[in-house]
Amino acid sequence: MSVDTVISATAALTGPLTLIHAADKAPGWWRSAVIYQVYPRSFRDLNGDGIGDIAGITEELPHLADLDVDAVWLSPFYRSPQRDAGYDVSDYCDVDPIFGTLQDFDVMMAEANRLSLRVIVDLVPNHCSDQHAAFQAALASPAGSPERDMFIFRDGTGVEGHEPPNNWQSHFGGPAWTRVIAPDGQPDQWYLHLFDSSQPDFNWDNAAVHAEFERVLRFWLDRGVSGFRVDVAHALVKAPGLPAWGGRADGGSSDGFPGHEAPMFGQPAVHDIYRTWRRILDEYGPDRILCAEASVDLDRLAHWVRPDEMHQAFNFPYLHAGLDVHRLRGVITDSLTVLNGVGAPSTWVLSNHDVVRHASRFGYNGHGPRDGDGIGPADPQPDTGLGRRRAAAASMFMLGLPGAAYLYQGEELGLPDGIDIPEHLRQDPTFARTGGERLGRDGCRVPLPWRAEEQHLGFGSGQDPWLPLPASFTELARDAQAASPSSHLSLYRNMLALRRELGLGSGSLAWVEDWCSGSSLAYLNGATLVVMNLNHEPLELPVGELLLRSAEPGSGRFLASGETAWLRIDGGGPE
Repeated sequence: MSVDTVISATAALTGPLTLIHAADKAPGWWRSAVIYQVYPRSFRDLNGDGIGDIAGITEELPHLADLDVDAVWLSPFYRSPQRDAGYDVSDYCDVDPIFGTLQDFDVMMAEANRLSLRVIVDLVPNHCSDQHAAFQAALASPAGSPERDMFIFRDGTGVEGHEPPNNWQSHFGGPAWTRVIAPDGQPDQWYLHLFDSSQPDFNWDNAAVHAEFERVLRFWLDRGVSGFRVDVAHALVKAPGLPAWGGRADGGSSDGFPGHEAPMFGQPAVHDIYRTWRRILDEYGPDRILCAEASVDLDRLAHWVRPDEMHQAFNFPYLHAGLDVHRLRGVITDSLTVLNGVGAPSTWVLSNHDVVRHASRFGYNGHGPRDGDGIGPADPQPDTGLGRRRAAAASMFMLGLPGAAYLYQGEELGLPDGIDIPEHLRQDPTFARTGGERLGRDGCRVPLPWRAEEQHLGFGSGQDPWLPLPASFTELARDAQAASPSSHLSLYRNMLALRRELGLGSGSLAWVEDWCSGSSLAYLNGATLVVMNLNHEPLELPVGELLLRSAEPGSGRFLASGETAWLRIDGGGPE
């Protein structure tokens, strides 16, 4: 759209509009919530051992309440050998000592309740740690025993069973099978692990596995949690016979191997599991929720959030759309249309603990890092200033959408990825299993900077943090940003306050066609016009009350490249 184009408020309202989503009047706090992800080991270290802890979360919860989020989602804090940062669980009903105790958890819950913050915990039902008591019992038991049937053990193929049972590959590199040694010292069966070899997959064809996880659900619901984010929710059930698969290890589509045919993902029987879990949560009241981490296409994603299954599912297509305006519009339209069909809200997310932070991803004009890979010092480097500017614009665009939004800790500070991490400090198993070919996810997991003048930027006052904080984090520390009305943090506070005041999460969406081009997007949510400009040229804003813009100071009535604005348009859009 040319800078010479003048769009009036009347044109914005009476010109071409494409209604996609009507206002959502259905009950349920989670339909429009903002949920903040806490990665415990990197949030705040209160005991000085270099690793974040539950007490540190409790200490800083008032900051999250001040940010005006609705709920906190905790990544795993269970007992674990920490081979995969806690996603290798050895006891689902206890807190790992590096994070604290169950009493610490209860104190945190009390503080969250005082602050009117809900708490959602991660659940990892596809696999556990090889140190879990059930897997240790399986190793000590013979083939065909009830203990082994808790997991997926199979005889090998080839001469004397020396080859894996099939050709499946691990997400972290290498075969998805590991052979065990029998108590008599002889080579024995193989067990399946879609992730690290220290994470054996459960056998969800076994009723005992169902019973165990139903016990786990009740344990945490009885402690007051508001729900569960379910890790790799599409992977629990495997196709009968474990047929060979020549496609991608993560089940994504590739030439000749469409993702919906992946035998280790999205099997129909998985939905019966979640129907049972939904009934359990409903016993505790209508405000307890399940959120699926299911990496499938949007049409299939709707199957996870039917009225008797989960309440939410992560919208990975939105996360991966980046700043491509055509992909963004398509994903938003398809998300709202498909999920409306089953009465579910969409979720929106730009960063999490598994991807490069969007303040770094958006700092590239060309190709950035591959999905699931970090950025190292030898890689092309992002433009930090450009990335943070675009990240602010993308966040404002996302937070204007109807539905629920997930924020990843530190994005409210505009944090980039940690890049200069020495190899000997890297801890993501992807790095080790690929011989360093893939850096993994450590960069997005570096600890948070709380106070610019304190040791380790206020993350902790004892041992060095488990991953080093970048030098650039000094000027991005929370206390430094809290003192500046033009900071990234202040922008987030203003966005979240306005989002709640205007009811955008439960609002409507209509595309404003005159403003949707190859480099800009605009939609009406009720009376709020949201415009994002990714063009090289500024756009003249329409007549209306300017509520907020992502870059300060702004350029008068012009929207700069890499900037988003919210305006109040009298008369509004369709409800």
